[in-house]
Amino acid sequence: MSAFKIIGTSLKDAFVIEAFHVKDNRGAFVKYFEKDAFIDLGIEFSLNESFISVSDKNVIRGMHFQLNSPQAKLVSVPKGVIYDVIIDLRKNSGTYGKWTGVELSSDNNCSLYVPRGFAHGFRSLENDTVVLYQCDGKYDKESDTGIRFDDPDIGIEWNIDIADVICSEKDRNLMSFRSFREKTFLEINGGIGNGRSKAEL
Repeated sequence: MSAFKIIGTSLKDAFVIEAFHVKDNRGAFVKYFEKDAFIDLGIEFSLNESFISVSDKNVIRGMHFQLNSPQAKLVSVPKGVIYDVIIDLRKNSGTYGKWTGVELSSDNNCSLYVPRGFAHGFRSLENDTVVLYQCDGKYDKESDTGIRFDDPDIGIEWNIDIADVICSEKDRNLMSFRSFREKTFLEINGGIGNGRSKAEL
């Protein structure tokens, strides 16, 4: 039997969390989230929505975030394996504009805690990979956006030929990191930002 365990990442406030899991002759049991256990680890997380995506090998989804009222996310993989990537978009952070990637799988029972103000995406490494998203914060369709997964200024190393990537037309047309910097600067200085959420981006 194992409890939740935190493994740090190179980005401030982002963590890999090894889930509570047990195995026996019947199979396995995995618990990805328990409010009180997370509080004991110093993570306050209030679930607003949860959903899954199913992806074939070499699908890339991302890099997604909300401009208004950004969500915190707990990303887990009940089936398959992904290379999960986040970018710190918090202007006042010491790791602003930096990215990191971790492998999440049904074998390692790990989740990635994605704080507010981060972009998130992943590459599926196996067919029929199931990704579970648990989100703290309301979904805001109007400000749901992202940065291109192959943006040269971010330079994410996906370890795949771009010609082999499967992704949506929407994701291929997301903004560049340069456009994001200009957009958020104008919104903050134009007076239409709203305190907490814009300050975090």
